[in-house]
Amino acid sequence: QVQLVESGGGLVQPGGSLRLSCAASGFTFDTENYFMTWYRQTPGKEREFVASIRTRDGSASSADSVKGRFTITKDNAKNTVYLQMTSLKPEDTAVYYCAARWRFSSKEDWGQGTQVTVST
Repeated sequence: QVQLVESGGGLVQPGGSLRLSCAASGFTFDTENYFMTWYRQTPGKEREFVASIRTRDGSASSADSVKGRFTITKDNAKNTVYLQMTSLKPEDTAVYYCAARWRFSSKEDWGQGTQVTVST
């Protein structure tokens, strides 16, 4: 079955950078068509879409709130998706989750989440 393991979260000052990783198993980026998505959530708020990338061709999209600051990429050899976050703001503080959805399914599999805190 699909398993997702996020890493790379932590405490960073405003204006700083972090790179999150999501290592996937149970399917192969090279041969299967999945949407890999980063979401984030803060207490009392709904989960928010951050960015998504398609494993087969690398086509990507991101939320307006992170455009120009966050970049989603993938490494097929490592079966891993990354979220490079720059110019971080306090409002980026959240638990960041990685999710995987096969192109022809509505079911998403989720990782355990990684905390990102942007603060002085």
